[in-house]
Amino acid sequence: MPLLAKLMILAMAAQALLTMAILVLMGRERVPRVMSGEIAMAAIAVDRTAYPLRARLLSNSFDNQFQLPVLFYVAALLALMLGGVTSLEAAAAGLFVALRYAHAIIHVTTNHLLQRFAIYTAGLAVLAILWLMVLFRVLVASPGP
Repeated sequence: MPLLAKLMILAMAAQALLTMAILVLMGRERVPRVMSGEIAMAAIAVDRTAYPLRARLLSNSFDNQFQLPVLFYVAALLALMLGGVTSLEAAAAGLFVALRYAHAIIHVTTNHLLQRFAIYTAGLAVLAILWLMVLFRVLVASPGP
């Protein structure tokens, strides 16, 4: 397997790892509180407001991993399916995932909204560029039948 394809797969794995890590941290915040009776199951059946702030931040961050990253996974898989991931695509994938890590760290620590929004917007821009590169290969660079 070519190095650039491996790098694309590693970027996807790193994003998946981030999602799983947030899930584990969220579970460590939530489960003991419910099991000890500190938070009643009825209080969390419909919404998260009964959880303390850190648990809610982790939950929101976990939910966020199923927004832009879903579009990332699709673009990355398309790049791999087209054969020969380009160096720019691999770089964009790595940068997108790095920005997702930064976004998640801000989200679950300071939750500074302006910083989080700036990182989110930068990630969105990188993702849009990745999609444009993949679409270019599909529509222009790929030979027709």
